[in-house]
Amino acid sequence: MEIHLAHTQGFCAGVASAIEVVKRALEKYGTPLYVRHHIVHNTAVIKDFEEQGVVFIEELTEVPEGGRVIFSAHGVSPSIYDEAKKRELIYIDATCPLVTKVHREATNFTKKEVQTVLIGHRGHQELVGTSGYVDPGLLYVVETEDDIDRLELDPFKPTGYLTQTTLSVTDTAVLIEKLKDKFPGIMGPPKSDICFATQNRQDAVTELSQHCDVIIICGSGHSSNSNRLKETAEKTGNASYLIDSVAEFDLNWIVGKSRVGISSGASVPEYIVQDLVNKILEVYPDSQVFREESVEKDIRFAVPKV
Repeated sequence: MEIHLAHTQGFCAGVASAIEVVKRALEKYGTPLYVRHHIVHNTAVIKDFEEQGVVFIEELTEVPEGGRVIFSAHGVSPSIYDEAKKRELIYIDATCPLVTKVHREATNFTKKEVQTVLIGHRGHQELVGTSGYVDPGLLYVVETEDDIDRLELDPFKPTGYLTQTTLSVTDTAVLIEKLKDKFPGIMGPPKSDICFATQNRQDAVTELSQHCDVIIICGSGHSSNSNRLKETAEKTGNASYLIDSVAEFDLNWIVGKSRVGISSGASVPEYIVQDLVNKILEVYPDSQVFREESVEKDIRFAVPKV
């Protein structure tokens, strides 16, 4: 048995920065420490912080006036900042810089009265936050090609599109092309909104799929980028599985296989992948483990002041 690990996987720079914010805040201020929405979409990370006394909330009304709250890596709308100031909350913003970039683009579109098409998953926290930077009268959310077919825009107003950062590169390209076909003058961002970490991980899974018999993705079911990795592997014709922890791994998935590919979403702790490798090695002790150097090994984001 050969075990091939994706060269780029696990914590991206944005996730690592957000998690470090919570760790430093715990050390400096102790509890109670509130975080609006899950800091990242991973069950193990959230459970670990909850055991340390972090309280994850959905509404700022759950934070006592004057309390301390952290905004998650997914970003929040301007109304959330306004509410925090109104209630005199002490807030720390852990929004990923690449999400902040999309917020700036959305703000610029609205200033120029551009009809803005947001490509993403309805209800996802990142998309909800970005939507808050767009004038409601200019906002259109699309998730599928059918949504684009039903889309009706004013032909006399400028139009632009933006995307959620954690989408599938391939799927997003299809939607963008369809938008361009229907609205030939539509504007896009100066650079793709799909974050480099998302693209790197999808590229790595595509490479794994070229020489592996089965692909296992470590990641939580509610993680957008983890699900996109599973879909990326499936599109190559490989069997692909998503597990939140090694407890969900079924050894039958690799029976008769000679090369197992393993990757993980951008919010997955490294020990979860190692647990999986160790589980396979228990049954196939002579297996060889292969991994190339990550293309993101030197990428770091500055940690916001805590």
